[in-house]
Amino acid sequence: MEYEEVLMFIKDGIKFVQNFAGIIGKSTPHLYLSALPFSPSRSILARSVMKSFGGIAQVVGQQDDWPMNPQVLQGHTSSVLSVAFSPDGRHIVSSSGDKTIRLWDAQTGGQVGNPLQGHTDSVWSVEFSPDGRHIVSGSEDKTIRLWDAQTGSQVGNLQEIIQLWDAQTGSQVLNPLSGHTSLVNSVAFSPDGRHLVSGFWNNTIQFWDVQTNSPVGNPLKGHTDTVWSVAFSPDGRRIISSSGDKSVRLWDAQTGGQVGNPLQGHTSSVLSVTFSPDGRHIVSGSWDKIIRLWDAQTGDQLGNPFQGHTSSVTSTKVQARYILIYRYKS
Repeated sequence: MEYEEVLMFIKDGIKFVQNFAGIIGKSTPHLYLSALPFSPSRSILARSVMKSFGGIAQVVGQQDDWPMNPQVLQGHTSSVLSVAFSPDGRHIVSSSGDKTIRLWDAQTGGQVGNPLQGHTDSVWSVEFSPDGRHIVSGSEDKTIRLWDAQTGSQVGNLQEIIQLWDAQTGSQVLNPLSGHTSLVNSVAFSPDGRHLVSGFWNNTIQFWDVQTNSPVGNPLKGHTDTVWSVAFSPDGRRIISSSGDKSVRLWDAQTGGQVGNPLQGHTSSVLSVTFSPDGRHIVSGSWDKIIRLWDAQTGDQLGNPFQGHTSSVTSTKVQARYILIYRYKS
């Protein structure tokens, strides 16, 4: 065989094992009863082996190719509360009720480095900085922390509310930002990395200046329940927020004024909200187990809701053509 053909054979063999190893391991005859007959028509390995077994069953309506195998990233010891892609799409960061933050390789699903530790309570929100050098996290311990991606050293003091983390080493970058008495549910960087926005248990939203480590302006008020999620639009001109009041709201990042009417449709607390990379759409996930897609300009809901989860959707992130979703599992 040529090199390319051997490589294709090996890759196909890996897919074969991933899909059928479990059932074959329990009963070897399933190699002939299930694995070969139900292999996709384009499987090089199956086509090659089946030539020696003319009497096995023939399946009508075979798939053409192997199904995609979703990766399950395991390591947290409590509920996963937030997930986010790095700007280059190579890594995923997650936070948990186990008080830690973890980095993952988006291609292999393997954990990168040690858990980021420092928060003293559940970490409700994590996000990469636009340049990928830092991670910001918001916690039930009422702090926001920032960490340096290169050195792992703490970067200064934002206040007793925000903490940043180093995306490479997991060390803390900033001393906690102080000045707030409500637990932090969500934090997000502006596209230029100069500001942060955070959502709180007391129904408010606050801007922060990363350079001066101080709040900017007065808290944004409008939600009538806990603000669970906040995000900047890709151009930095808008902020989106979601709340326990079942609504999603748009804000002007310059003036702090509310833009348009609340987006309504969810029947329970909206736990996560984010913009698409082009800023044209908004994705929201809710305690009602539903994911909804909205037009960012008009506020209209697009298409039918995404349904299928059997528990609350706590985190949604859009990366290129994909949506990364985490659902709460009790």
